[in-house]
Amino acid sequence: MKLLREGAAVALPTETVYGLAADALKEEAVLKIFAAKDRPRFDPLIVHLPDSDWIGRVAVVEDSAREILDRLRARFWPGPLTFVLPRRTLVPDLVTSGLDTVAIRISSHPVFGEVIRGFGGPLAAPSANRFGRISPTAADHVREELDGLIPLILDAGTTTHGLESTIVALRNGRIEVLRRGPITKEQLAEFGEVFVVPSGPRPEAPGQLPSHYAPRTPLVLVDDLTSFVPPVGQKCGFIQMRTLSERGDLAEAAANLFRCLRELDHAGLDLIVAEKLPDEGLGAAINDRLRRAAK
Repeated sequence: MKLLREGAAVALPTETVYGLAADALKEEAVLKIFAAKDRPRFDPLIVHLPDSDWIGRVAVVEDSAREILDRLRARFWPGPLTFVLPRRTLVPDLVTSGLDTVAIRISSHPVFGEVIRGFGGPLAAPSANRFGRISPTAADHVREELDGLIPLILDAGTTTHGLESTIVALRNGRIEVLRRGPITKEQLAEFGEVFVVPSGPRPEAPGQLPSHYAPRTPLVLVDDLTSFVPPVGQKCGFIQMRTLSERGDLAEAAANLFRCLRELDHAGLDLIVAEKLPDEGLGAAINDRLRRAAK
């Protein structure tokens, strides 16, 4: 807590991936996140809240969205669901990349929860890796990316979900998915009409850039590995469902995705080849990460 109160950026575990956290209401603290990650200023950050009482202090909940917001919060918070809402001026422009909206969530990770409640205010906490690279699901991944750039990495083992939070906006009476994640389109559909928003030229939420989550080794995404012909003379590593989960479990596959990508990236390969998963449920979120990693 002392480092956070002094304006430092530190790596903390969440249930999704490890985050690089700093005081969301102090611009000089948030600047350290952007500097350590080498993150462009046009990519907004998620603001993590200590509790729901903070929603109205950092965001505006319009009457048309209140009922569905409350229903979704009751079902998925604390947890890996982020809401994009109109922001209040308390949140610095740097956090929102100058947008008139702010992304908020409450993490369910017990260690993160203890830290943020002890800190007593919102924390901005994007993934604790260099910008555009593979997200970290273990403390060793953070050391690999940010060693020497931040003063503390709080090690609490591997993360549970292994994919960043689902991000939604509540507009025109429907749920708009801005980034796929652990909370699936099918789960959200129980609460109303769901529309998956295609990425635009400027992100309105984290993780919307065409190229993201990428290894240094080139990656290609194919429909069917059995029909893939490796380039002559190239060493290839392959990712398919049984690579990520011998049981064929999508939750386990999602949790293992970034670890597997990182291991293959260190294997001295010329090419990583990933096979698409069924494009539904968590499979759609995994495919989203692989598509962005392949660009």
